Amino acid sequence: MKRNFAEWIATVFFIGKIPFAPGTWASLIATLAWYFIFNDINIYILPLITFSLFILGIISSNIIIDDSKEHDPSRIVIDEWVGQWLAFTMLPVSIKTGLIGFIAFRFFDILKPGPIKKIEKLPKGLGVMADDLLAGIFAYFTIIVYYWLFL
Repeated sequence: MKRNFAEWIATVFFIGKIPFAPGTWASLIATLAWYFIFNDINIYILPLITFSLFILGIISSNIIIDDSKEHDPSRIVIDEWVGQWLAFTMLPVSIKTGLIGFIAFRFFDILKPGPIKKIEKLPKGLGVMADDLLAGIFAYFTIIVYYWLFL
């Protein structure tokens, strides 16, 4: 994978180059994309796309990390995109799900409680991607608990 293509993937069409809070912007745009794209699509498509993006994210992040010599460059936001979409996997497409999922994912991604902080220490692109994957899983269960308690 060439460096320019890796940059394009890792920054999700250069969202990661937004100077203020690129991870939050990536999560917000991922939420909006999920809401508008996956409303009428088979529920098994989102996990397949998310898994594919996870693999592409590891590869592209490794290239960016090797090139920049940074541990986790802030411009890499494919990890936020993947984690955010994982939070919505096989859940109803609604504004409520989107709002809860967005807030829960950002909470877990920013604070990195317990195992999320530990998994971040995996090497290079795997560490960059894995902590957001775990934050997405935590956010997913937060949405499930919300629906279980309030519906």
